[in-house]
Amino acid sequence: MRRIMFVLVVIIMLLAFLAVRVGIAPDDPADLPDEDLPENDAVEEEEMEEEDFRLGSEVLLSQERHLVEDRKVGLVTNQSGVNSRGESTKELFFTDEDVDLKALYAPEHGLDGKAAAGEYVKSYTHEDYNIPVYSLYGATRMPTEEMLSGIDVLVFDIQDIGARSYTYISTLNYCMQAAEEHGVQVVVLDRPNPLGGALVDGPVMEERFRSFVGVDILPKAHGMTVGELARYFNRDIGVELTVVPMQGYDREMIYQDTGLSWVQTSPNIPDLEAVFGYMATGLGEGTGVFQAEQFRWVGGRGLDAQAYADRLNAAGLDGVEFIPEKRDDAGGVRLKITDYHSFNPARTGIYVLCYAFELGNFTIPKSNDVIVMFDKIMGTDKMGLYLEQQLAPEEIEERFAPGIEEFKAVREQYLLPRYDSSGE
Repeated sequence: MRRIMFVLVVIIMLLAFLAVRVGIAPDDPADLPDEDLPENDAVEEEEMEEEDFRLGSEVLLSQERHLVEDRKVGLVTNQSGVNSRGESTKELFFTDEDVDLKALYAPEHGLDGKAAAGEYVKSYTHEDYNIPVYSLYGATRMPTEEMLSGIDVLVFDIQDIGARSYTYISTLNYCMQAAEEHGVQVVVLDRPNPLGGALVDGPVMEERFRSFVGVDILPKAHGMTVGELARYFNRDIGVELTVVPMQGYDREMIYQDTGLSWVQTSPNIPDLEAVFGYMATGLGEGTGVFQAEQFRWVGGRGLDAQAYADRLNAAGLDGVEFIPEKRDDAGGVRLKITDYHSFNPARTGIYVLCYAFELGNFTIPKSNDVIVMFDKIMGTDKMGLYLEQQLAPEEIEERFAPGIEEFKAVREQYLLPRYDSSGE
């Protein structure tokens, strides 16, 4: 009997040894001694996090449905409000039997994003959904009491481009104000800042120059997601606000790091090259320095293209080269972005203007009782004064630096900690 027991034990031990040799894993990884645990756990977790990147809209419908289920929903959106598979939030809401979509609200450029900059957009009834599409860039830019009648929650899902003067964040601000006044909750579905969440630069808005192209005290590049901006705006508004954050996002990421496809946000922002060129080339409103080809080219009449390119290239601005190029009687440069991570469009815009004024014959529009668009875009009249004084761009940067640091200190409390690399 003892021999039989001994043989059985030997057989069991032999089978266990063979199982390990052919790669059959134990039922529980904890059964492995520490030294036998796979060394690529961190890599696998990293890969899972990358694959698990989700927009706020995707997190809402998979994990936070209670925010919209069995409620009368108004959705502020346009063609950029899509998930990572290209499915529109408005369609997902309309076809979801648990979501009662009552109205759509469209920003500048309309629900389809095709109206020209500044073009009046009318309200209408959606032909497929048979619900109102209220224009927030027509008779009003702020939802009226009638527009919000019967709405329990106003959901915002629009892709921003990271610049203070891009009006979609102004629409967000106005919607929050209206919702607070009329007792409607606001839910913001968060999306990436395509320039990244670390770039904070350019002149900070001064109170006198607030407008629809500068809705709050922000620098030209604010380094915040729309969800973080909503939290920041709410310091003065006080609406009942919920931000549905992204999953797997880090503020060091630029849009190209997310794996998402870019959806044209407006007629002149068809791609990421335009996004990054916007602040670098589009600051000369009313001066004679102008952008062309969807923020890829900047210059002005009478400029020597080669001299302009030489001056800009000698400045050593990170991540960009300047190619001399004439357009009819205007000399200018084409931007060639060589490193999107290091390129700073807000800083580049200051150099672009300074050297254009240094080499050419341009004038500064003046604000008096009426604030001119140049100052609205800049958020201050100081930039115009500095250009007239022919200050070097480095000196202008120094003069704007204290305001940027003050803003950063205020901004810190409205950032979402989960987007920091530490995750704390």
